[in-house]
Amino acid sequence: MIGPRFAHVAEPPPTGGRGPMLHQAVSALAPPAGMRVWLACGRTDMREGIDGLAMLAQQVLNENPFDGALFAFRGRRGGMVKLLWYDGQGMCLFSKRLERGHFVWPVTATGRVSLTPAQLSMLLEGIDWRMARRERHPDLAG
Repeated sequence: MIGPRFAHVAEPPPTGGRGPMLHQAVSALAPPAGMRVWLACGRTDMREGIDGLAMLAQQVLNENPFDGALFAFRGRRGGMVKLLWYDGQGMCLFSKRLERGHFVWPVTATGRVSLTPAQLSMLLEGIDWRMARRERHPDLAG
């Protein structure tokens, strides 16, 4: 039984579970245009933290993790990704886990793939970013 001291914890927030930081958090995960994005192909141990992933970026991907580029890593089962990014003040580590399905991930001989920020956004939404194409809209109605 929840005592009176903790009664507020059991109640849902008045915003229906969407706090005031929802829009800031979502926009923070959308990389700006022109940002370099690197995917580490293959599997990564998702127990790795900031230091371990920064070391992988440096040694396996041959990139400086403090350049401002964003590095994406996927686990064995494919349902979780971790994003590593240096914002100029410190390392940031973001993670996303899909409730269903898996993230589309390439396999290459080089061990890394460069994506555009738009492709990364599609990947994080669970969309197959490799097959994205623009639909041509008619010039005239009727």
